[in-house]
Amino acid sequence: MSEITDLAQKLRTEGAKFVEIFSGLTEEQWQAGVYTEGELWTIRNVLAHFVTSERGLVKLFESIRQGSAGAADDFSIDRYNASQQAKTRDLTPPELIAQYRQIRADTVSWVSGLKEEELEITGRHPFLEVTTLREMIKMLYVHNQIHYRDLKKIIS
Repeated sequence: MSEITDLAQKLRTEGAKFVEIFSGLTEEQWQAGVYTEGELWTIRNVLAHFVTSERGLVKLFESIRQGSAGAADDFSIDRYNASQQAKTRDLTPPELIAQYRQIRADTVSWVSGLKEEELEITGRHPFLEVTTLREMIKMLYVHNQIHYRDLKKIIS
């Protein structure tokens, strides 16, 4: 199996897992606090974060693939996340699940369309700094797993 196929499959499998998990939550669980330092983030906020961060990152990855340097040196993850939470404030959990399903399908399609050598292209990731597209793609998966570890404490 090619590395591209493997990365796409991991993202596809993880996406389906999260759609299933989020689809099974109760109204009470959606409102449960996951992160309480600073502004409260509920499970709903975490899903909104999955949607907006992945949408923004895949756009960034494509621009890096096309030759840009990547994220600006002064990019603030906290400012970005706050602005995206504000933009998604009125979306319902089913709307967020649908958006997550779509953005993950788009991500899998984008990854599947890469050439193996494009995994070596480097650019600046907002968290990882300068690294390869390979590592940036892997971070999409790891990022959600980190948040899932925190979610599991709330929903188990």
